[in-house]
Amino acid sequence: MANRVHYQPNLIFSAGTQVVTLKDVVGQNGRTLHPRGAVGVVVKAPSDLDHSYRIRFPDGVEEAIKSSELTTLAKFKEGTIGDTSISARGSEMFERVIFQCIIGSQAYGLADDASDIDRRGLYLPPADLHWSLYGVPEQLECYETQESYWEIQKFIVLALKANPNVLECLYSPLVERATPLAKELLGMQGNPATGQAAALRVSSIAHRHSPGAC
Repeated sequence: MANRVHYQPNLIFSAGTQVVTLKDVVGQNGRTLHPRGAVGVVVKAPSDLDHSYRIRFPDGVEEAIKSSELTTLAKFKEGTIGDTSISARGSEMFERVIFQCIIGSQAYGLADDASDIDRRGLYLPPADLHWSLYGVPEQLECYETQESYWEIQKFIVLALKANPNVLECLYSPLVERATPLAKELLGMQGNPATGQAAALRVSSIAHRHSPGAC
């Protein structure tokens, strides 16, 4: 399941990208200027991965750092920097999908031989990881299998804003998986309650079900 986490190793981070150091940043005198895990911002990207980035840290100091010694803050939060325990938790997120449906042409009988099967839905992360310093990804994606799942809070926020991608998911005629929690959430469609009240209601439901069985 670990190969579901999409990562492009040859990607050059653009200016403004938040990054995390994978090694201590050491000065010429051997003193550690910034420890491993320090967060900075790319102020100048290299023309290729053989050259260094220019990274600005919160204290205003800028350092030249090799691409092999950096990862994006988003990937760091997903635990894909070598911490096997966190990385394992990241791969387990796909097992916590509580609602899965098919969208697009396949859902409405308009597919041909060249059509992909696009799956969308939402997942419920375990509370301990959600509240940890690592946090959880707002969206899980697997490009190889055309799957994408929103974290439940993100899904609700987008639904309340009438996001067309989420609405397509909510009204798909082809539902492949729906746990009792997901069915309760879907049952709120058309509820006259205000968005805030609905969000609070779902929040209380989610807390009942996490981190236990979905």
